[in-house]
Amino acid sequence: MFLPKLFRSEDFGLLKEIVETHSFSSLIVHKERIMSTKAMMLLNGSSREDFFIETHLSKASPVAKAIGKIQQEVLCDFTGVHSYISSSWYDHVNVSTWNYEAVQIYGSVEIMTDDELYTHLKKLTDKYELLQSCPMTVEKMGKAYVEKEMKGTIGLKVMPTEINIKQKLSQNRDENNMKNIIEHLEKSDNPMDKMMAQKMKKL
Repeated sequence: MFLPKLFRSEDFGLLKEIVETHSFSSLIVHKERIMSTKAMMLLNGSSREDFFIETHLSKASPVAKAIGKIQQEVLCDFTGVHSYISSSWYDHVNVSTWNYEAVQIYGSVEIMTDDELYTHLKKLTDKYELLQSCPMTVEKMGKAYVEKEMKGTIGLKVMPTEINIKQKLSQNRDENNMKNIIEHLEKSDNPMDKMMAQKMKKL
């Protein structure tokens, strides 16, 4: 990821927000060729120094098979809030662009034990099911059923080796053009654009 100094962030809180809000992201590996899959990911830990990413895949997945045969880095690629920025919003001739937030976490992989995988699946299920009117928890499924389903699943812990956080929010624009961009985003019917406008205001 191209990461100019102006758009680089060291804010772990921003990383946490992006990973937790946009959890369904890309897991990328390289084994003779580049392979990628989408996976639900959880952040484990409370600081830049002690966190890691949890996820799980079907054992039948080509990515899972590749990870099982290699000991090398993988890449977790998260995209946060993003919006198209039209050049018609500027007070001068320029090109259109895209504002966005992104996190890329390179890491080494550790395979979860059965107990760790069970705990991971419980945490993941609770995160989304407890918001439902009639939650289907791991406890309701029963341990025997969950353990049976786990036989076709591999749990992964991605231990970070490199972290890149990008927040491109028109920091390279002057005050007047920043104001114009925010006003146009706020008028949009797209909820993501309104979220982008709020983030730009915080700058």
